[in-house]
Amino acid sequence: MKTKQIAARLAIATAMLGLGACSSMSNQDKNTAIGAGVGAVAGSVLTGGSTTGTVGGAVVGGVIGNQVDKPRR
Repeated sequence: MKTKQIAARLAIATAMLGLGACSSMSNQDKNTAIGAGVGAVAGSVLTGGSTTGTVGGAVVGGVIGNQVDKPRR
């Protein structure tokens, strides 16, 4: 039972630190990270958990997320 409590507290602390790291990111950086995460999940689901599909989905999603809110010149 103690192991589960420690794991839960560690997961919560990791999530808090991870979310705190995003506070200084630009909108384009946030969209890139979100796109990569969504793309990785989608690639994994579509290929049945293939590593290549997961990485490919992350790359494609990251590129799309990066281009969504591109600053104007």
